Amino acid sequence: MNYQEIKEKRAILASFPYQWKAMDKGYSDQSLYVNVESNKVEVRGIAPETKEKFIGGKGYGLRMLWDAVKPTTKWQDSENEIVISGGPCCGVTQYSGSGKSIVVAISPQTERIIDSNVGGHFGPHLKIAGFDALEIQGNSKKDVIIFINGVDHVVEIFETPRELSYDSHLLGEELLDMFAENEKDKINVSVVSSGKAAEHSLIGMLNFTFWDVKRGKVRLKQAGRGGLGTLMRHKNVRAVVARIPKVSGNINNVVDLPAIAERGKRFNKEMRDLDDIQCQMRKVGTAHLMGVLEKYDILPVMNYKFGDHKDCPKIDLEVWKTFFTQGVPDGCWIGCNMACAKGVDDFELRTGPYKGSKVIVDGPEYENAVALGSNIAVFDPRDIIEQNFYCDTYGVCTITWGNTVGFLMECWENGILNAERTGGVDLSWGNADASLELLHQMARGEGFGVTAGLGVKRLKDMFIEKGWGDKGFLTDIAMENKSLEYSMYLSKESLAQQGGYAMTNKGPQHDEAWLIFMDMVNNMIPTFENKAEALHYFPYFRTWFGLAGFCKLCWNDVEPANNAEQPEPNKVPEHVDNYVAIFKAVTGREFDKEEMIKMSERVYNFQKVFNIRLGYGTREHDRQPYRAAGPVTKEEYLSRQERYDKQLVEKMGMDPQKMTLEEKMAKQRAYREDQYEKLLDAVYFRRGWNKNGIPTIEHLKKIGMDLPELIEVVKPLQ
Repeated sequence: MNYQEIKEKRAILASFPYQWKAMDKGYSDQSLYVNVESNKVEVRGIAPETKEKFIGGKGYGLRMLWDAVKPTTKWQDSENEIVISGGPCCGVTQYSGSGKSIVVAISPQTERIIDSNVGGHFGPHLKIAGFDALEIQGNSKKDVIIFINGVDHVVEIFETPRELSYDSHLLGEELLDMFAENEKDKINVSVVSSGKAAEHSLIGMLNFTFWDVKRGKVRLKQAGRGGLGTLMRHKNVRAVVARIPKVSGNINNVVDLPAIAERGKRFNKEMRDLDDIQCQMRKVGTAHLMGVLEKYDILPVMNYKFGDHKDCPKIDLEVWKTFFTQGVPDGCWIGCNMACAKGVDDFELRTGPYKGSKVIVDGPEYENAVALGSNIAVFDPRDIIEQNFYCDTYGVCTITWGNTVGFLMECWENGILNAERTGGVDLSWGNADASLELLHQMARGEGFGVTAGLGVKRLKDMFIEKGWGDKGFLTDIAMENKSLEYSMYLSKESLAQQGGYAMTNKGPQHDEAWLIFMDMVNNMIPTFENKAEALHYFPYFRTWFGLAGFCKLCWNDVEPANNAEQPEPNKVPEHVDNYVAIFKAVTGREFDKEEMIKMSERVYNFQKVFNIRLGYGTREHDRQPYRAAGPVTKEEYLSRQERYDKQLVEKMGMDPQKMTLEEKMAKQRAYREDQYEKLLDAVYFRRGWNKNGIPTIEHLKKIGMDLPELIEVVKPLQ
């Protein structure tokens, strides 16, 4: 197929020349607005007060979305936006992990504000093209592609040529062939797309490409959470393409490049010297956790019932080393020495429309390997890889899919589902072919696969409404909060991690707070006050990565050799100091680690009030499914009976020898649920919120986020 001919024949619906503006101190102070319904394209200035209070990245996404929607806006509505922004440090090539961008929207899954971080080249390319953010609004009547031509400084909306594919692994290649001048130029083209299954589900995700120079292949990174791919396909956008002239050494025009380079060299030395004896990120990426978490009984197995399984060694880190291509620089942005974007090369598919094709598969990363592996009792790496590939190319969130299939399999085990209700699909534990069949059905828009694409919350509600199962049991085992499925850590024995999941703004995603080792393994935060302090600092600290444009992994997945000797080693203070130095060197702003937390606190509270504005965000929405806190079933209790009986003695002053199993389970539940309510009170107090989880006016004033529009929302709820 001649993609240059396709390019020449494309039907352009709108063409907008723009005045290019170079970055200065990390900012161009302008955003690109594209309305695919009216075909309106414009460059919008970003106000100084927005820059001051919202910083970039996630902050810009939230501010722009707030201004675009109304309190009554639903995800399908035309005014809902997809906002992509990288932050002032996004695109720095002298320090690892500086290629992240954030996607913000009203979620099809949750109806709340979703934010999802993603690597790949599009975020930095958007900045090189001259924009701090991209807003996509409107629902197009035609299937369209948005092309940001950062070489000639023109933005186009054109009808998607009929010759182009839907699924991301093909579409990415086709669009790079279409818009790159030659093979060497492919590194200067990037694509955002989804896939066919996103059109028929609520759990679609976005793929961001990057050109792997060493392999000569298109690679994919995912903005997975909350149905962002569903939203893009609903808007009838097939893809967004950016093309730039080149990546220079200082695309952000920073204040002090030598200072950034010095910190980068220091970090790169840590990677060279310490990675092999720490997390082995360059060999297995985040999948290194597969060899760790089952030892602590916190690896989700069979819909989070268990934390370990006899077959876990079949999918541990040593196994993944043999599947991942070794010795290849695997960074998803230029200059990242962590090189953790592992891939399985030349994997031959055995199912679906691409059966027999040899493909490159992104990862699997830890979350994918667990969600598509142990959480559904699948312990064959090849089955995990196959599911991973089809989730990616079809545009399906792997975390959500693993939760959904795990929930369905437990419903099958308990007679809530049967062959008649699933259209003949056998959802027994460990049936990878069933998971794949549902994915293929979803992509085709047919069968029980489309039902599965509703996600756990809606499936639970459907089964209850149909009378297929007990409401209490279904509510207990449905691993979702705020309609978003849990990411892959078993939180039963970590009260702080329970809060870190269920008290999030968007739903239970580990990027806000990962406290399970501090709390459960190392017992470093034993009191409610300790936990509340951790749930104040770490969510705000982690929020900052999404404001500035950094990847979290370079913070603590390799640590300085003397980190354990430092005060508060869990904060990795030397790396925090690196980020302070780099942010100052990029922007020239006065900045320290205290201001870092204040920046995030302002944006975090803004997102909290945004959810309240949409009708969510109060205490009732921070409830968790009981399986996140304790044993739902007898088999769960009995699998850890010694531990649970000991807790009855030591924590509740009871004699388990004099109690029935049912009595022991009831006492455990009452105790754990009471502990969680006390945690909510402690955290709300520490965060400056009232007992219903509403930020107080006094607190908003204290942190400098007492904007009139926020006060209007919270004042009636004080």
